[in-house]
Amino acid sequence: MSDVSSPKSDIFPPVMTTIDDVLVQLDFIIDTARRRGSADGYFAALYRRVTETVRLRIAQGAFADGPRMARFDVAFASRYIGAWRQHERGETPTSAWAVALSCETFFWPVVMQHLLLGMNAHINLDLGIVAAEISPGASIQDLKSDFDAINQLLADLVGDVTDRMGTIWPGVRLLVKAGGGLDEEIVNFSLSRAREAAWGVATTLAAEPDASRRAVIIQGVDDVATVLGRGVLHPGLWAASTLAWIRLRERGSVAEKLDVLSK
Repeated sequence: MSDVSSPKSDIFPPVMTTIDDVLVQLDFIIDTARRRGSADGYFAALYRRVTETVRLRIAQGAFADGPRMARFDVAFASRYIGAWRQHERGETPTSAWAVALSCETFFWPVVMQHLLLGMNAHINLDLGIVAAEISPGASIQDLKSDFDAINQLLADLVGDVTDRMGTIWPGVRLLVKAGGGLDEEIVNFSLSRAREAAWGVATTLAAEPDASRRAVIIQGVDDVATVLGRGVLHPGLWAASTLAWIRLRERGSVAEKLDVLSK
């Protein structure tokens, strides 16, 4: 990787402490993807809009504990940004993120696959881990209402993502009508089930005082998320043929697609 493309060490602070810090890092990932023409910016563009929405909802008092949710948001984003940084340095992130980040320069995955790969790693693996870190022990139950509020925010964005995908590939709306849900019918990935599973991971980790046993649990979750990610990337012959047909009809360059996803 050339020096021009590689992130400078001073771009990334040792620790992100505010949502504004998170947005700066996401902007850098998006700008890097735009400059390189790499698909790893698609998830970053979606995630930036999620982060902006969380910041707005915190300011509006939408959560039971706004400061806690700000800490949650920073810790949650740090896992994704940390994985991206590891990949940039040629290191190996968690397996689920390694799958998600491994195809940034490949032609064939459609935009929705790239988004789902990021969502798989971030929700099926990272979400439960961060919830347990922010609210360990019995305090995990105090987080439930705000955890559900975050999940509702994610669910609310699904329709918006579909609309934006319609600009990249107009046929997506017909496919959604025919299949009842692009995420489930094409690549067998259920966002609702992933969020439910993440809460199960959170409560299990929060109740486990032994660090070594927590590490074993996390490894098991990563293994499952990795299998799911590979299923998103390689969904079988029929689905792969459909996705290839979609990919050939997607409109725009990487930069143009990033504009659609982020604005």
